Amino acid sequence: MKTLIKQALTLAAGYAVCAAAAAAQPGVPAQVKIVVPFSAGASNDAIARALAPQLAERLDTTVIVENRSGAAGVIGSDYVARAPKDGSVLLLTSSSFLTSAATQPHVPYDPLKQFAPVAMIGQGPLVVAVSAGTPYRSLADLIAAARGKPDALNYGTAGVGSLGHLATVMLDDAAGTRMTHVPYKGAANAASDLAGGQIDVMLSNYSTLAPVVQSGKVRLLATTARARHAAFPDLAPAAATLPGYAVEIWVGVFAPAGTPQPYIDRLNAALNEISASPATTTLLDIDGTIPARLSSAEFGKRVRDDLALWREVTAKHDITAN
Repeated sequence: MKTLIKQALTLAAGYAVCAAAAAAQPGVPAQVKIVVPFSAGASNDAIARALAPQLAERLDTTVIVENRSGAAGVIGSDYVARAPKDGSVLLLTSSSFLTSAATQPHVPYDPLKQFAPVAMIGQGPLVVAVSAGTPYRSLADLIAAARGKPDALNYGTAGVGSLGHLATVMLDDAAGTRMTHVPYKGAANAASDLAGGQIDVMLSNYSTLAPVVQSGKVRLLATTARARHAAFPDLAPAAATLPGYAVEIWVGVFAPAGTPQPYIDRLNAALNEISASPATTTLLDIDGTIPARLSSAEFGKRVRDDLALWREVTAKHDITAN
């Protein structure tokens, strides 16, 4: 009898442990929506669509991608900020999430208080490019020319307050130069004029410039990475000429603030695996983006640091997006 009682107690304890373990597992919604705050076909959209089936497999649920573009990513981001706090709606965005917050005076959300950083998918540099018709063969050449003739060199960007704009302003500050900003409606338009020689300089992600670089109409001088980058082994980092200068951009996933931390941790682990998968790295490689295995807390620190930097730059130069 004592043996039977002992066995029954052992079984009960076992069931209790199993039940507690099951209860500790973060709940997964029946459907997860990844919102991309940019138009279909853009690089962030392609990355989201590569992530979705892999995340669905790991979470054993349905994962869809929805584009909500407009206002430099603000419309889609605002939708996620107001979404249920159960992990059913996620935001896949890039560093422009923070530059928009730093440059637009009436962003309808707080990027720190209303979002929970989940995972950084990858990070990489911009490239410093010049028209092939210019004589500049190195970043040092470009800086010397810009110092010799303030305001004479023109640089193009995707618009006021864009990443390329802020990165070039930082370059001017670091080099003690002053180039003239020519904002365009989109980076592709600026790249076209760079190739045609209408502007002299452009800082951009590589994929935007790839066609005109391959055609020989644009020359790359450097990257904005902190050190020589594996994707651009022939390009020195700008920091080799301007110590301390670096701009590295990222792609990452956010959830609405208040989403349960156990679920965020589960998403973080899954997305860190997915970011290193061949299906994802094939897309990241296009821009020289390298997978990043950060915890949600580490990604959160990066977000806070980057936002502080962009706010400092925009305040110093009184930059407000149109």
